Amino acid sequence: MPQLDTSTWFTTIVSSMITLFILFQLKISSQTFPAAPSSKVMTTEKTNNPWELKWTKIYLPLSLPQQ
Repeated sequence: MPQLDTSTWFTTIVSSMITLFILFQLKISSQTFPAAPSSKVMTTEKTNNPWELKWTKIYLPLSLPQQ
């Protein structure tokens, strides 16, 4: 039974990897990417809430007088 000749495997694998690397580089270099995003000036609208018209005081449990 003849032995499998593996002497050319290294050359075949290396050359195929180099070819794939070159093909991927060419593929990526032909892509067009969008420009960097620019910030937009956002204006917030002031909404009138009914509870903003009244003065309220919130009592926290820790701010109550100690007994």
